[in-house]
Amino acid sequence: GLHEYIRDTARRLAKAGYVTIAPDFFVRAGDPSTMTDFPAIMKIVATASDAQVNGDIGAALSWLKAQPFADAKRIAVTGYCWGGAVTWEAVAKFAEFKAGVAWYGRLSSGMSPDPANTNPLDIAGQLKAPVLGLYAEKDNGIPLTDVEKMRAALKAAGKTKSDIVVYPAAQHGF
Repeated sequence: GLHEYIRDTARRLAKAGYVTIAPDFFVRAGDPSTMTDFPAIMKIVATASDAQVNGDIGAALSWLKAQPFADAKRIAVTGYCWGGAVTWEAVAKFAEFKAGVAWYGRLSSGMSPDPANTNPLDIAGQLKAPVLGLYAEKDNGIPLTDVEKMRAALKAAGKTKSDIVVYPAAQHGF
């Protein structure tokens, strides 16, 4: 959900002169931003299918491109944790994105049980723009083997403008 960290990040980007949209992908199922019970949070997060998230992103892009104050030729996407995986997938799905930054997003398994959902490793070859992946060496939820598989998938697909940085001794959410 749109917890205060995401709201603050959007405000700071806007103050720096960027047009910022922070979609609430979970609004249909609840508001996890006020919760502390992790299993209950994950139950809400799991309701957001790729189809729904892509529909929300597509709607946000359509709205953004219609605004005279936005430069539709310079659209980028960023996301943290669950949103990091969404970043990889959004850049593979939408040609409007010219760049993406994925902050410690899962690469091999999502948080939704929907069998139609893809994972970033599945779509590395479909990236339409460069993505910078930022990961933590000591992340218990994202194994470095997945990071290395993503590096190999990017290389095999010729996605030489994408890169992954692993921060030594850092934990998830660094």
